[in-house]
Amino acid sequence: MGIDGLPAPLIAAILLSATAAASPPTDRFPKAASSYLVTIDGRAVWAREPDSPRPPASLTKIMTALVLLEGDWKPDAPVTIGPKAAAETGSRAGLRVGETLRAGDLLTAMLVASANDACVALAEHAFGREKAFVAAMNARTASLGLTATHFENACGHDAPGQLSSARDLDTLAQAALTHPEFSRAVALRSAELKTSSGRRLHLPSGNHLLGNSRGVAGVKTGYTPAAGKCLVVLAVRHEVSVVVVLLDAADRWWTAAALVEEAFDAARAPR
Repeated sequence: MGIDGLPAPLIAAILLSATAAASPPTDRFPKAASSYLVTIDGRAVWAREPDSPRPPASLTKIMTALVLLEGDWKPDAPVTIGPKAAAETGSRAGLRVGETLRAGDLLTAMLVASANDACVALAEHAFGREKAFVAAMNARTASLGLTATHFENACGHDAPGQLSSARDLDTLAQAALTHPEFSRAVALRSAELKTSSGRRLHLPSGNHLLGNSRGVAGVKTGYTPAAGKCLVVLAVRHEVSVVVVLLDAADRWWTAAALVEEAFDAARAPR
Protein backbone atom coordinates (compact mmCIF):
# COMPACT_ATOMS: atom_id res chain seq x y z
CA MET A 1 0.00 0.00 0.00
CA GLY A 2 1.09 3.59 -0.45
CA ILE A 3 2.30 5.82 2.36
CA ASP A 4 -0.95 7.75 2.21
CA GLY A 5 -3.77 6.37 4.35
CA LEU A 6 -1.62 4.64 6.98
CA PRO A 7 -3.57 2.47 9.44
CA ALA A 8 -3.81 4.02 12.88
CA PRO A 9 -1.94 1.13 14.60
CA LEU A 10 0.97 1.53 12.19
CA ILE A 11 1.10 5.26 12.79
CA ALA A 12 1.20 4.63 16.51
CA ALA A 13 3.92 2.02 16.14
CA ILE A 14 6.06 4.29 13.98
CA LEU A 15 5.81 7.38 16.13
CA LEU A 16 5.84 5.58 19.49
CA SER A 17 4.22 8.57 21.13
CA ALA A 18 4.62 8.78 24.88
CA THR A 19 1.87 9.41 27.39
CA ALA A 20 1.27 12.97 28.53
CA ALA A 21 2.81 12.14 31.91
CA ALA A 22 6.03 10.83 30.34
CA SER A 23 6.92 13.63 27.93
CA PRO A 24 6.69 17.41 27.67
CA PRO A 25 3.40 18.67 26.18
CA THR A 26 5.02 19.88 22.96
CA ASP A 27 6.94 16.63 22.35
CA ARG A 28 4.20 14.14 21.50
CA PHE A 29 6.49 11.92 19.44
CA PRO A 30 9.83 11.51 21.24
CA LYS A 31 10.99 8.66 18.99
CA ALA A 32 10.31 10.51 15.72
CA ALA A 33 13.88 11.86 15.39
CA SER A 34 16.74 13.19 17.46
CA SER A 35 15.34 16.64 16.63
CA TYR A 36 12.06 17.50 14.92
CA LEU A 37 9.54 20.28 14.41
CA VAL A 38 6.00 20.22 13.05
CA THR A 39 4.19 23.41 12.04
CA ILE A 40 0.63 23.98 10.87
CA ASP A 41 0.17 27.17 8.88
CA GLY A 42 3.43 28.43 10.34
CA ARG A 43 2.48 27.66 13.95
CA ALA A 44 4.75 25.22 15.79
CA VAL A 45 2.63 22.44 17.32
CA TRP A 46 5.08 19.65 18.21
CA ALA A 47 8.82 19.68 18.64
CA ARG A 48 11.79 17.89 20.13
CA GLU A 49 14.99 19.88 20.67
CA PRO A 50 14.07 22.20 17.79
CA ASP A 51 16.90 24.64 18.56
CA SER A 52 19.65 22.04 18.98
CA PRO A 53 22.40 22.54 16.36
CA ARG A 54 22.91 19.41 14.26
CA PRO A 55 24.56 18.59 10.91
CA PRO A 56 21.95 19.37 8.23
CA ALA A 57 23.34 17.21 5.40
CA SER A 58 21.82 18.20 2.04
CA LEU A 59 19.11 20.30 3.68
CA THR A 60 21.93 22.83 3.31
CA LYS A 61 20.94 23.11 -0.35
CA ILE A 62 17.77 24.98 0.64
CA MET A 63 20.02 27.91 1.59
CA THR A 64 22.15 27.39 -1.52
CA ALA A 65 19.03 27.75 -3.65
CA LEU A 66 17.83 30.79 -1.71
CA VAL A 67 21.13 32.65 -2.16
CA LEU A 68 21.12 31.86 -5.88
CA LEU A 69 17.51 32.94 -6.42
CA GLU A 70 17.92 36.16 -4.44
CA GLY A 71 21.06 37.10 -6.36
CA ASP A 72 21.63 37.93 -10.00
CA TRP A 73 19.67 34.85 -11.02
CA LYS A 74 19.41 34.13 -14.74
CA PRO A 75 17.97 30.63 -15.30
CA ASP A 76 18.99 30.60 -18.97
CA ALA A 77 22.62 31.51 -18.25
CA PRO A 78 25.09 28.90 -19.54
CA VAL A 79 27.17 27.27 -16.79
CA THR A 80 30.31 25.31 -17.67
CA ILE A 81 31.25 22.45 -15.34
CA GLY A 82 34.68 22.84 -13.79
CA PRO A 83 37.02 20.18 -12.37
CA LYS A 84 35.97 20.74 -8.75
CA ALA A 85 32.29 20.35 -9.54
CA ALA A 86 32.84 17.27 -11.69
CA ALA A 87 34.88 15.65 -8.91
CA GLU A 88 32.18 16.07 -6.25
CA THR A 89 31.29 12.97 -4.24
CA GLY A 90 27.99 11.74 -2.83
CA SER A 91 24.77 12.38 -4.75
CA ARG A 92 25.60 13.44 -8.31
CA ALA A 93 23.98 14.15 -11.64
CA GLY A 94 27.01 12.71 -13.45
CA LEU A 95 28.26 16.00 -14.90
CA ARG A 96 31.54 16.08 -16.82
CA VAL A 97 34.29 18.67 -17.01
CA GLY A 98 33.67 21.14 -19.80
CA GLU A 99 29.98 20.37 -20.25
CA THR A 100 27.61 23.34 -20.35
CA LEU A 101 24.07 23.42 -18.98
CA ARG A 102 21.43 26.04 -18.19
CA ALA A 103 21.66 27.43 -14.66
CA GLY A 104 17.97 26.64 -14.19
CA ASP A 105 18.55 23.00 -15.09
CA LEU A 106 21.42 22.75 -12.63
CA LEU A 107 19.21 24.22 -9.90
CA THR A 108 16.63 21.55 -10.70
CA ALA A 109 19.30 18.83 -10.51
CA MET A 110 20.47 20.17 -7.16
CA LEU A 111 16.98 20.22 -5.65
CA VAL A 112 15.44 17.13 -7.25
CA ALA A 113 18.39 14.72 -7.09
CA SER A 114 20.49 16.59 -4.48
CA ALA A 115 23.29 16.66 -7.06
CA ASN A 116 26.50 17.90 -5.44
CA ASP A 117 28.19 18.42 -8.82
CA ALA A 118 25.38 20.77 -9.88
CA CYS A 119 25.55 22.50 -6.48
CA VAL A 120 29.25 23.34 -6.74
CA ALA A 121 28.93 24.34 -10.40
CA LEU A 122 26.25 26.88 -9.47
CA ALA A 123 28.22 28.20 -6.49
CA GLU A 124 31.31 28.71 -8.65
CA HIS A 125 29.25 30.29 -11.42
CA ALA A 126 27.65 32.76 -9.01
CA PHE A 127 30.67 33.79 -6.92
CA GLY A 128 33.76 32.43 -8.68
CA ARG A 129 34.68 30.14 -5.78
CA GLU A 130 32.62 27.99 -3.46
CA LYS A 131 34.26 29.64 -0.43
CA ALA A 132 32.94 33.05 -1.47
CA PHE A 133 29.50 31.57 -2.05
CA VAL A 134 29.50 30.03 1.44
CA ALA A 135 30.29 33.46 2.90
CA ALA A 136 27.13 34.77 1.20
CA MET A 137 25.18 31.83 2.65
CA ASN A 138 26.32 32.72 6.15
CA ALA A 139 25.48 36.39 5.62
CA ARG A 140 21.95 35.39 4.61
CA THR A 141 21.80 33.11 7.64
CA ALA A 142 22.47 36.09 9.87
CA SER A 143 19.89 38.29 8.13
CA LEU A 144 17.23 35.60 8.61
CA GLY A 145 18.07 35.35 12.32
CA LEU A 146 19.06 31.68 12.10
CA THR A 147 21.08 31.59 15.31
CA ALA A 148 21.86 27.85 15.27
CA THR A 149 22.99 27.75 11.64
CA HIS A 150 26.43 28.03 10.08
CA PHE A 151 27.78 26.65 6.80
CA GLU A 152 31.25 25.46 5.77
CA ASN A 153 30.28 24.22 2.31
CA ALA A 154 27.44 24.75 -0.15
CA CYS A 155 26.26 21.15 -0.52
CA GLY A 156 25.94 19.75 3.00
CA HIS A 157 29.04 17.59 3.41
CA ASP A 158 29.92 16.81 7.01
CA ALA A 159 32.38 19.37 8.38
CA PRO A 160 33.09 20.92 11.77
CA GLY A 161 30.82 23.95 12.04
CA GLN A 162 28.33 22.81 9.36
CA LEU A 163 25.23 23.05 11.55
CA SER A 164 21.59 24.01 11.64
CA SER A 165 18.48 23.29 13.71
CA ALA A 166 14.95 22.11 13.03
CA ARG A 167 13.53 25.55 13.78
CA ASP A 168 16.07 27.33 11.59
CA LEU A 169 15.43 24.90 8.72
CA ASP A 170 11.69 25.50 8.98
CA THR A 171 12.29 29.25 8.74
CA LEU A 172 14.69 28.75 5.85
CA ALA A 173 12.29 26.49 3.95
CA GLN A 174 9.46 29.00 4.36
CA ALA A 175 11.70 31.72 2.88
CA ALA A 176 12.77 29.55 -0.05
CA LEU A 177 9.20 28.49 -0.83
CA THR A 178 8.28 32.09 -1.62
CA HIS A 179 10.30 31.65 -4.84
CA PRO A 180 8.23 29.95 -7.57
CA GLU A 181 11.28 28.33 -9.18
CA PHE A 182 12.19 26.67 -5.88
CA SER A 183 8.62 25.51 -5.23
CA ARG A 184 8.37 24.08 -8.74
CA ALA A 185 11.62 22.15 -8.54
CA VAL A 186 11.12 20.58 -5.10
CA ALA A 187 7.71 19.25 -6.14
CA LEU A 188 9.08 17.31 -9.14
CA ARG A 189 9.18 13.50 -8.95
CA SER A 190 11.88 13.43 -11.62
CA ALA A 191 13.68 15.75 -14.01
CA GLU A 192 15.15 15.50 -17.49
CA LEU A 193 18.25 17.60 -18.22
CA LYS A 194 20.16 18.15 -21.44
CA THR A 195 23.70 19.43 -21.88
CA SER A 196 24.52 21.90 -24.65
CA SER A 197 26.01 18.99 -26.62
CA GLY A 198 22.74 17.08 -26.39
CA ARG A 199 23.57 14.52 -23.67
CA ARG A 200 20.41 13.76 -21.67
CA LEU A 201 20.28 13.06 -17.95
CA HIS A 202 17.27 11.54 -16.19
CA LEU A 203 17.20 12.31 -12.48
CA PRO A 204 14.63 10.79 -10.10
CA SER A 205 13.75 12.69 -6.94
CA GLY A 206 15.15 11.44 -3.66
CA ASN A 207 11.91 12.44 -1.91
CA HIS A 208 9.87 9.22 -1.70
CA LEU A 209 6.86 11.02 -0.25
CA LEU A 210 6.15 12.77 -3.55
CA GLY A 211 3.26 10.96 -5.18
CA ASN A 212 2.82 8.64 -2.20
CA SER A 213 1.56 10.92 0.57
CA ARG A 214 -1.42 13.12 -0.30
CA GLY A 215 -0.67 16.80 -0.61
CA VAL A 216 3.12 16.54 -0.32
CA ALA A 217 4.77 19.24 -2.45
CA GLY A 218 8.47 18.99 -1.45
CA VAL A 219 10.85 20.04 0.07
CA LYS A 220 14.30 18.41 0.57
CA THR A 221 16.03 15.27 1.76
CA GLY A 222 19.49 14.76 3.20
CA TYR A 223 21.80 12.12 4.58
CA THR A 224 25.40 11.96 5.79
CA PRO A 225 26.99 9.68 8.39
CA ALA A 226 27.10 12.51 10.94
CA ALA A 227 23.66 13.94 10.20
CA GLY A 228 21.71 10.72 9.81
CA LYS A 229 18.51 10.68 7.78
CA CYS A 230 17.08 14.19 7.43
CA LEU A 231 14.01 15.64 5.77
CA VAL A 232 11.99 18.81 5.36
CA VAL A 233 8.55 18.05 3.94
CA LEU A 234 5.72 20.39 2.94
CA ALA A 235 2.16 19.13 2.55
CA VAL A 236 -0.88 21.22 1.60
CA ARG A 237 -4.51 20.14 1.79
CA HIS A 238 -7.58 22.39 1.61
CA GLU A 239 -5.44 25.52 2.11
CA VAL A 240 -3.84 24.10 5.27
CA SER A 241 -0.05 23.94 5.13
CA VAL A 242 2.00 21.49 7.19
CA VAL A 243 5.80 21.48 7.41
CA VAL A 244 7.72 18.66 9.10
CA VAL A 245 11.46 18.87 9.80
CA LEU A 246 13.26 15.69 10.86
CA LEU A 247 16.95 15.57 11.80
CA ASP A 248 18.52 12.16 12.40
CA ALA A 249 15.35 10.09 12.00
CA ALA A 250 15.42 6.30 12.21
CA ASP A 251 12.76 6.01 9.48
CA ARG A 252 12.12 9.39 7.92
CA TRP A 253 9.56 8.32 5.30
CA TRP A 254 7.01 6.53 7.48
CA THR A 255 7.60 8.91 10.37
CA ALA A 256 7.14 12.04 8.23
CA ALA A 257 4.03 10.58 6.56
CA ALA A 258 2.54 9.77 9.95
CA LEU A 259 3.36 13.21 11.37
CA VAL A 260 1.72 14.84 8.35
CA GLU A 261 -1.46 12.85 8.99
CA GLU A 262 -1.40 13.73 12.69
CA ALA A 263 -0.96 17.41 11.84
CA PHE A 264 -3.89 17.50 9.43
CA ASP A 265 -6.02 15.68 12.00
CA ALA A 266 -5.05 18.33 14.55
CA ALA A 267 -5.84 21.11 12.07
CA ARG A 268 -9.37 19.71 11.60
CA ALA A 269 -10.02 19.27 15.32
CA PRO A 270 -12.05 22.02 17.04
CA ARG A 271 -10.01 24.26 19.30
